[in-house]
Amino acid sequence: MRKSMILPAIASALMLTTAGAQAEAILTAVPHQTTAFAEIFNPFNQTADQRSVRDFMYEQLVVFNRMQGGKAEYRLAESFEYSDDLMSVTFKIRDGVKWSDGETLDANDVYFTFNLIKENPALDIRAIWEKLDSVELVDDSHVKVNYKEASTGLIFDVARLHTVPEHIWSSVEDPVSFANANPVGSGPLTEIRRFTPQEYVQCRNPNYFQADDLKVDCIRFPQISNNDQALTAAAKGELDWFGSFLPDIEKTYVSKDPENHKYWFPGGSLVIFNLNMNASEEGNKEAFNDVNFRRAFSMSMDRQAMVDIAGYGYPTINQYPSGLGRGYHAWNNPEADAQYGQYTEYNVSGAAELLAEAGYKDTDGDGFLETPSGKPIAFDLIVPNGWTDWVNTVQLAVEGLQEAGVNASVATPEAAAWTQQLLDGSYQGAINALVVGVTPHMAFNTFHSSKAMASRFSVTGYTNEELDGLLDSFFKTSDDGEQREIMNKVQMILSKDMPHIAVFNNPYWYQYNTARFEGFFSADNDQAVPTVHDGNPERILHLLSIRPKG
Repeated sequence: MRKSMILPAIASALMLTTAGAQAEAILTAVPHQTTAFAEIFNPFNQTADQRSVRDFMYEQLVVFNRMQGGKAEYRLAESFEYSDDLMSVTFKIRDGVKWSDGETLDANDVYFTFNLIKENPALDIRAIWEKLDSVELVDDSHVKVNYKEASTGLIFDVARLHTVPEHIWSSVEDPVSFANANPVGSGPLTEIRRFTPQEYVQCRNPNYFQADDLKVDCIRFPQISNNDQALTAAAKGELDWFGSFLPDIEKTYVSKDPENHKYWFPGGSLVIFNLNMNASEEGNKEAFNDVNFRRAFSMSMDRQAMVDIAGYGYPTINQYPSGLGRGYHAWNNPEADAQYGQYTEYNVSGAAELLAEAGYKDTDGDGFLETPSGKPIAFDLIVPNGWTDWVNTVQLAVEGLQEAGVNASVATPEAAAWTQQLLDGSYQGAINALVVGVTPHMAFNTFHSSKAMASRFSVTGYTNEELDGLLDSFFKTSDDGEQREIMNKVQMILSKDMPHIAVFNNPYWYQYNTARFEGFFSADNDQAVPTVHDGNPERILHLLSIRPKG
């Protein structure tokens, strides 16, 4: 099987026809950029593996659809149920599933995989065993996962377990270094038909449980090392599903085939400005701890220019006063918008008026404002050198602040120094980004919970006991209505206090070509996060939506 060859890649997704056989639908995708491929198909390897292993070769228990408010999309599991005290969850494993070699996949494999990563912590890439008490094999169809603390949020990590076959992996001496060169998987594409350092082709699982919904026979993965190479191949129509930064995308990509070259950049990670409430400079500290100053800062941000000029129009503007972001609009509290939305509208004169009303004035005649107690305000907004879109964003921010009378400037340390200043609290102001999860809770909790693990994301010095309690309680209930009520209150607190100033969301990078295939996700078909990149669990849903034209 491994040594059979297909035609070399001449164009992108080819329809290959062999004698007596129906044409094969072969789609070309780029899940990541690399200088060469290595024949490693271990789903627990985060560095050297091929990025088509997780999801396409080994499926998860459940995928939680972020664009659909966290909707459970069942994969190897067909259901799950919490205990009354939320201290455990029991998964019902789908009946009739087989591994690609024909062996039965059942709860024994899931139980084995949980214990495999427990015995080999290097495989526990989501660190789930830190929060688990035990795992029980109930029967051939059910696995019970016991938590150390009640939670309805831990399932987002637990259900991302990529189950491996016990009958193969139980005899592997070192599962950490195991290359898994001849993989046996559960996903839609498990057969490696061709492999070279510059290209490989991954084809249909003969025993896939959702075979009737899978219309793509193979995916071809060409070696692409940088954005320039991606652009060259994409402009020629050689790529069907990819995600890269393409400058002036309308001209460099879309115009080459306007009917078929498409893109969609839904909002991803949250880009914000931090103000260090523990700042070393007394004037800065006084200003940063004043909500009126933070509101004026926000009103000085020309968010649309940041999106259009600094971000080439690719990011999604974020004018939610809580920083929620468009991707989580399903959770939005309109009351927060109504009460505090004025502070995310671009209004420099309004910002200056708000500062004047709050007691800020130019007492020394240098053209910049001092605090109500008369202390000078002067700070850098730090941004990593070379991150051109962010550097331009900060420059626009500084222009707005200076127009409002605030003495702010741009500083561009190297990325490592920028990170260190955030971590050790030596910065005054900074641009930053927040990771996002299935619900808004991940970003808000990471950034503003006093219990959050120290990181560059949790650096403002802002604390709020009521907010802590709400964030702690969010996953202590499985009732959707209660969670929504909690999130509404969280948004009201963050909108009122504005401890961070959101400006836009980085895009999920996603381009596609409809010349040979259709069914791609788009702004008009926004079923799930559309990217092909490893780390996006919803890509399995996308693959099952894609079909050859005709």
